[in-house]
Amino acid sequence: MKFTKMQGIGNDYVYVNCFEETVKEPEKLAVLVSERHFGVGSDGLILIHPSQTADCRMQMFNADGSEGEMCGNGIRCVGKYVFDHHLVDKTEFDVETKAGMKHLSIEAENGKAVSITVDMGIPQVTSQIPEKITVLGQEKEFIGISMGNPHAVYYEAGIDNLDLEEIGPAYETHPRFPEKTNSEFVEVIDREHIRMRVWERGSGETWACGTGATASAVACILSGKTENKVDVELKGGHLVIRWDRESGHVYMTGPAVEVFTGELDIENLKLPESMR
Repeated sequence: MKFTKMQGIGNDYVYVNCFEETVKEPEKLAVLVSERHFGVGSDGLILIHPSQTADCRMQMFNADGSEGEMCGNGIRCVGKYVFDHHLVDKTEFDVETKAGMKHLSIEAENGKAVSITVDMGIPQVTSQIPEKITVLGQEKEFIGISMGNPHAVYYEAGIDNLDLEEIGPAYETHPRFPEKTNSEFVEVIDREHIRMRVWERGSGETWACGTGATASAVACILSGKTENKVDVELKGGHLVIRWDRESGHVYMTGPAVEVFTGELDIENLKLPESMR
């Protein structure tokens, strides 16, 4: 099976062109390819399918095999892939996702996409602002925002000092979130700049999260901490999030990079017994 490794500011996935390839049991394949010692190494698996209602359809799976509704960095990479590989022949097009239709705008140089803007839709506030919960014996306040997938945004000073490997699972699996949640830890630098780390549902800490950056910016705007256009600094780079308050839509702009292509021997791709 042919695949392409792509990343959006460090949020990396294995992409399969399902216009040409057929993937059986994608949940199992996601676990196998994501493992960084015995597989390709990634935050998950993204399949690019034909669509009856859009120019293509994105299906994404986390590193643990669970299917996600949306991935902001992933959809920018999908946009770059279908544009660069001529599956679409226009700079504005629609991608079908489990979280609904998303409209993409491509900025290209020499026939290649270098920056992609995604209409992330209208955010939904899913908790009172703020809501209090107790995590690991400490009271925490969060703002719940859905971008088609769930996010809990926490304001924290000194986010570089957080041991997310230690505390992240407690946030993700807190009883308040029966279907688990993505957790964003945000430090406001000024009214146009925030920093963020993320613990992603099903994948752990990743270098970036597009829907998480969008949710974090929306939370900061709602709280009056920033302007309506925010530079979100993540571990892997920067995204620009703009909330058009008149239409209600939020727009995310950032890069996408094709890292390499390869071919997987599916029959021999497996994890050792100790990891199953």
